[in-house]
Amino acid sequence: MPIEILMPALSPTMTEGNLVAWLKAEGDTILPGEVIAEIETDKATMEVEAVDEGVLGKILVSAGTEGVSVNAAIAILLEEGEDKSSIKDNAYRSDPIEIQNTQNSEQKSDGQPDINEPKTGKVVSENTKVPSGKMQSPLIANQDDVRVAASPLARRMAEHAGLDLAKISGSGPNGRIIKADIDQVLSQDNALKLPPVSTVTSPSIEPSAQYDAIPNNSMRKVIASRLTESKQVAPHFYMTVDCNVDALKQVRMELNEKVEGTKISINDLIIRASAIALKQVPEANASWTEEATLVYKTIDISVAVAIEGGLITPIIRDVGAKGVKEISVKMKDLANRAREGKLMPEEYQGGTFSISNLGMYGVKEFSAVINPPQGAILAIGAAEVRTIIKDGAVVAATLMSCTLSVDHRVVDGAVGARFLSAFKRLIEDPLTMLL
Repeated sequence: MPIEILMPALSPTMTEGNLVAWLKAEGDTILPGEVIAEIETDKATMEVEAVDEGVLGKILVSAGTEGVSVNAAIAILLEEGEDKSSIKDNAYRSDPIEIQNTQNSEQKSDGQPDINEPKTGKVVSENTKVPSGKMQSPLIANQDDVRVAASPLARRMAEHAGLDLAKISGSGPNGRIIKADIDQVLSQDNALKLPPVSTVTSPSIEPSAQYDAIPNNSMRKVIASRLTESKQVAPHFYMTVDCNVDALKQVRMELNEKVEGTKISINDLIIRASAIALKQVPEANASWTEEATLVYKTIDISVAVAIEGGLITPIIRDVGAKGVKEISVKMKDLANRAREGKLMPEEYQGGTFSISNLGMYGVKEFSAVINPPQGAILAIGAAEVRTIIKDGAVVAATLMSCTLSVDHRVVDGAVGARFLSAFKRLIEDPLTMLL
């Protein structure tokens, strides 16, 4: 029986992805473990490996398609002895929301199910042409309809093309608008387009304002969802210390004169100091659950990295067991691959503590939002020269403001203060973190 190849869930937060490229063509033989496609998630572009052996009989979702729902059928695999005649042209649908339970109606007259029904369930693909005579032309729909039924792919195509879905009748189940309907509208000379996005106004926006509407990509949506959840659920509170980094800068310069193969950054030393401080105050290396507070035995630090369209937090695992040079090499590798979209899910999912450094942008001080389910995040500001009183005299010193955001369900004020105190001592006496 033909086997559906489904859109995989490549991360816990993934609900849809973009099918970037097919690395196999229809008719190619596929072996288990072979890479068949590239999928772009909200975080990275990843390769998808085949699970079953067979021949790629039909590609249902073409390369370049955006917003393909998880578990949607993207291709059909033929088993040994099967050919394309085993595939029903209208038997698969790329949108899992539109899956129809047709088991009873699709059975043969003798009560036996169709032997060509795919193993994962019979669906119909939007990318498949409907037989002649069954396609409805996109007519003007009832303007009073409260909700327009359309598949996610059709909605996205309409948005990009500036089409008004309320003016299109669908040829899908129950009048649902599908990809074929949008394709047909785009091929016609019609007046269904919405005003250009640059001049569209919204009741919630200043009436005279003009703007460019930039569609929210998957990463932006995940960031919005997780950080909204964090601020709504985790009771944040904040505490700040100023660290004198003159000695830290001197140690960094001396290390870089001796270390080969990498350049130690201030951020590398901050990661090292954070790891040691978490060793000294393990209660700060924790997260909340309704059943128990989880105090982690390893220190896995997530470091915020800005990338095109958002940010990602690659993780340095077991930082407490790593030296400064190893941290530096690992951090550079993770940051480079993050910007290229080549991180594996296990390299950015999880973590027990986070660091966000905006000092390179000249930001003096800020409070970061906790990365759930972690219990704390350390925000690093710019190192700048300020005047301080030392031994009764006014002197210049390079100070760096560091703000700890903590989930009060997990970390009490005294615990957060002890962590910051330990961190400050390490930053101001950096030789102790190299022991």
